[in-house]
Amino acid sequence: MTDFTDDPLYVILRSKREATRFQILVEIAEHQPAVRQQEVAAKLGVTPQAVSEYIRELVDEGLVTAHGRGRYEVTKSGIEWVLRHAEALEAYARHINRDVIQQVAVWTAIARDDIRKGDTVGVFMRDGWLYATGEEQSATGLATMDAAPGEDLGVAQLNGIIQHEEGLIHVCKVPRVERGGSRQVSPDLLREAVRDAEMVGAVGLESYVALRKAGIEPDMFFGAREGVVEAAFHGRECAILIVDEEFTDFLKRLETVGLTYTIHDLIPS
Repeated sequence: MTDFTDDPLYVILRSKREATRFQILVEIAEHQPAVRQQEVAAKLGVTPQAVSEYIRELVDEGLVTAHGRGRYEVTKSGIEWVLRHAEALEAYARHINRDVIQQVAVWTAIARDDIRKGDTVGVFMRDGWLYATGEEQSATGLATMDAAPGEDLGVAQLNGIIQHEEGLIHVCKVPRVERGGSRQVSPDLLREAVRDAEMVGAVGLESYVALRKAGIEPDMFFGAREGVVEAAFHGRECAILIVDEEFTDFLKRLETVGLTYTIHDLIPS
């Protein structure tokens, strides 16, 4: 059996402890000599006590020197340790990009024209669907197979920018049943809120029932949160009715991925 324990790449990827030590050494090197352990802890998602303990170990091992409270420097041995692991990570990233991703990065598009394997095709997005055509576009790729109009087509070596706009999401909060549920929702306000949406999702039975009362059949129920996010990324304007206890977390999700949204009040004042 091969022993990987001396392989820096194996160590850094398999051991959360070693990965944290690596990150702390990088943080010290970047900010030395004045190192704020609170900031390092917040950045790495660990406690200040854990950062303090890691630094104490690094000092004991000769990778870091301490010059009084909050003043540290990475030693020559520490720099060599960081470089050895960084080089291993860099080589691994190059391998992924050059030898792995380039081999499997085949996009699926719908053929707009008769296309032959090896043709250079223009790639564009319309109504959330990716298309390939023989006409020039801002993004191009290489057809990996023959395809007739309307067929699915593999496109490799994609270059350029696919022009499209992300869709707006209309977010509507619905009370949980113990706070009145769908009975609190105005069907008129609901219909107005989702009027421009191409796709409508519901989270919670209260939301589903509120839509049905307004004469609207939701496009998504199971997996509606991610379905709405995915559809908006593809340029579709969407609406989602979501129970109040999950409302804030969903807004945080939208903020994290950078999608634009607007909030609608469905309860009459």
